[in-house]
Amino acid sequence: MENIRKLIEEKHLINEGDVVGVGVSGGKDSMALLHYLNSISRDYGFEVVAITVDHSIRENSALDAIFVMDYCKHNRIRAYKFKVDVPSLAKQKSLSLESAAREARFGVFQSLISRGTVDKIALAHHQSDQAETVLMHLFRGSGISGLKGMKLVRDNVYIRPMLQTNEKSIWKYVLDNDIEYREDESNQENEYNRNYIRNEIMPLVLKRWPNAITSILNFADLASKDDEYINSQVPTDAFIISEKEIKIPLSYFLYPTPIVSRMITRALGYIGVNKDIESKHIDMVINFVNSAENGKRIDLPLKVSLHKEYDFVTITNKQKKEIVFNEKHKLGSFVVPYYGKLSIKKVNSIGDAEKLYYDAEKVPKDAIWRFRKTGDVFEKFGGGTKKLKSYLIDKKIPSRLRDYIPVLCKENEVYIIAGVEISDKIKVNHDTKRIYCLTEERE
Repeated sequence: MENIRKLIEEKHLINEGDVVGVGVSGGKDSMALLHYLNSISRDYGFEVVAITVDHSIRENSALDAIFVMDYCKHNRIRAYKFKVDVPSLAKQKSLSLESAAREARFGVFQSLISRGTVDKIALAHHQSDQAETVLMHLFRGSGISGLKGMKLVRDNVYIRPMLQTNEKSIWKYVLDNDIEYREDESNQENEYNRNYIRNEIMPLVLKRWPNAITSILNFADLASKDDEYINSQVPTDAFIISEKEIKIPLSYFLYPTPIVSRMITRALGYIGVNKDIESKHIDMVINFVNSAENGKRIDLPLKVSLHKEYDFVTITNKQKKEIVFNEKHKLGSFVVPYYGKLSIKKVNSIGDAEKLYYDAEKVPKDAIWRFRKTGDVFEKFGGGTKKLKSYLIDKKIPSRLRDYIPVLCKENEVYIIAGVEISDKIKVNHDTKRIYCLTEERE
């Protein structure tokens, strides 16, 4: 276990004055990590805090949490206990118990970090866990990025001090220091992916290839170095990024596939899609870009949609709530969801050509601002009536934006398309007595 001390020093995993929260389940690995970090904490000037989470999956999970709290009390270690309803979370979010437990656990960790209760979270993953993770990612269809396995340090707060420690050393440390621990009976339940790899696959692999774990870890290290280099070549300078969407120039898809695949992964990350990205999803994006006609759209299983729009492909996070927007036509300013702010004021004459000016007396008194609907029509400035959808296509307004452009209407008659045009029916002429000016501030 002394290699942990060396790793902490070389990689600066823990600094003097840090409060390090240790995720403790009560099993031998996390109990060994808690014991070891606590034993060296005075030497390095940091504090150890135990964090145990009862996932409510097993009948004995509450007893595991009590065991951890009792151990910490006896050894004068500050500790926090949390209870989360993982089965309900899994059902609510359509996740496996394994995924829901991880999400709940990291939710607890993140809350402690956000409140400043702890500075870092230490996790007890070791070499065998890393090898299992690499295989799990491989079987799920991950690319090289997933085959790197778990990071030694993630987001500057999650650390894995035992990631380069083998299971035999941990066992020896537990026995030598007479560390008590609890067996998690669910570790034998092979319905969980990690357990299946650990209990069924790895014993057979190690029987034939005794050094398999070392070989897998060496491969993961090479994959990490290759991936790091390729990522350094990924172009992002022409990305157009907002909170819920990202636009990528179509020309970027002419790069070699390894560059393009990482570009897509990075783009998804920019709009908050960081989990469960598999090679099949990357292939779907590439195939869509190469084969779809302009204006086409498809949805991905990752809760995102793809839009091919002229010189760009746009990736949009679909997790937008359906909203109702209705606003009376009047002077003043108001916010339009997913669009920005509109302001209407009275002016004496037409000025800036970038703004929209109209005859306020020609607008029906009961006209309202809303989003477009099927059947809307618009009389173009200069004459000629068209369906609103066709007019927006003519104006090359991307399909993903059309649903969120505010329009001033009475029934299906459109008088103003914000930021685009006014109807010929409300244009200003020499008889106009009341001129209104519409301006916008986009999000």
